[in-house]
Amino acid sequence: MEKNITLLPGDGIGPEIVDETVKLFDAVANKFGHKFNYNSHLIGGIAIDEVGDPLPEETLGACLEADAILMGAVGGPKWDDPTAKVRPEQGLLRIRKELAVFANIRPVKVFDALAHASPLRPEIVTGVDIVFVRELTGGIYFGTPRGREERDGQRVGYDTMIYSESEIERILRIGFELARGRRKKLTSVDKANVLTTMQVWREIAHEVKNDYPDVEYEDILVDAMAMYLVNNPKDFDVVVTGNMFGDILSDEASMITGSLGMLPSASMGKAGSVGLFEPSHGSAPDIAGTGKANPLATMMSGAMLMRLNLGLEAEADAIEKAIDDVLAAGYRTADIGGGDDSLSTTAMGDKVIEMLEKAD
Repeated sequence: MEKNITLLPGDGIGPEIVDETVKLFDAVANKFGHKFNYNSHLIGGIAIDEVGDPLPEETLGACLEADAILMGAVGGPKWDDPTAKVRPEQGLLRIRKELAVFANIRPVKVFDALAHASPLRPEIVTGVDIVFVRELTGGIYFGTPRGREERDGQRVGYDTMIYSESEIERILRIGFELARGRRKKLTSVDKANVLTTMQVWREIAHEVKNDYPDVEYEDILVDAMAMYLVNNPKDFDVVVTGNMFGDILSDEASMITGSLGMLPSASMGKAGSVGLFEPSHGSAPDIAGTGKANPLATMMSGAMLMRLNLGLEAEADAIEKAIDDVLAAGYRTADIGGGDDSLSTTAMGDKVIEMLEKAD
């Protein structure tokens, strides 16, 4: 197989962790007889600095023509002014829109070797394996009208939460299909006891679930879900929710693993379209260039890229097993308790490649 992968290293530690994942891709290609071609382009803060646009047209064109896209991270304190007319996050929002990716798929898995790194007790987190499916292009983040004005001498801001039937149905179907390939349980999270939008969400969810009688289904209110994630996270398999709730809950769940450096993600659209694969963490500019960045989340995002966009199931499994073997052997970066024996970014990348190459 020969495929073209567009790289968007971005800002901060992005270039370092993308570099390690490209080395891993090359090892996969060598082991399984593939050829991966790469082209690297600007996005985010560095794109603003160099060309004045967080998503240059050249970058967008390369993404639209790619077989898959791997991204590092965007943003940082240098571009943090929320009143600035041009910000790194605008590039991220635009590329999601242009690629028509509406589903953010974020696995939250606790590796047995890292259960002690969680702020929760090991007996609570051991065995946790959840996939969050967050609707990415609708809801209160994109609804209109929105704005700010003065009313009775006071500043007022307002946003609109809105979801259409088709938006709700398509995100739920992605969740049900994922659940069918896992433990066959789906949790739909809403706030139907208060919000009309979420009453429509639940109504449609109940209609869709009839097409998946083999999948166990439950509704949970978002505030209760926030509690259950801390109390008994092992109860959940696939969790589907709207944009804002998914943003908050997936970040809460990320801390179950003990480090954002262990969380991959994928943003997907309709079947057969190109996806956007990136770690869940930010650009961490404070450690950029120090060799302390954990590349594992990006490598696991690479495994998702292999599986979901390129259809390379065995290759994805091989990457994930190599990472599991590295952790089981006791190798750590600083963020997951490496201490004085912490591996650098490149050393951890090398260990994963070593495990992959020697596996049967």
